[in-house]
Amino acid sequence: MALSWQTFKQVEMRVGKVTDVWESNETQRASYWMDIDFGAQEGVRRSSAAIRDFYHKSDLVGRLVVAVTNFPPKQIGHHMSEVLVLAAVGRDGRLTLLAPDSDVELGSLIA
Repeated sequence: MALSWQTFKQVEMRVGKVTDVWESNETQRASYWMDIDFGAQEGVRRSSAAIRDFYHKSDLVGRLVVAVTNFPPKQIGHHMSEVLVLAAVGRDGRLTLLAPDSDVELGSLIA
């Protein structure tokens, strides 16, 4: 299915910095909950990500990530996930988080 340019432009992706991480045992897959700072305008938002098999908590705090920020919140276990953190999926199923290759302002839009 082809995606129209107009539809793609509706997806808001921004750069954020992970400020806190904790393990989730409420999901079927090994997940973390993360607080992510998207800067003064967007604030701190929460996300659940099934990346515990690929990252240690200490590898995530302070890391820049790219997330979709305009999906509606989704109930996952006892918490609401407010953004969707993006990752590349390898042929072996390994998840690799997407991030800018240099420092950019928190909340920067992905174009």
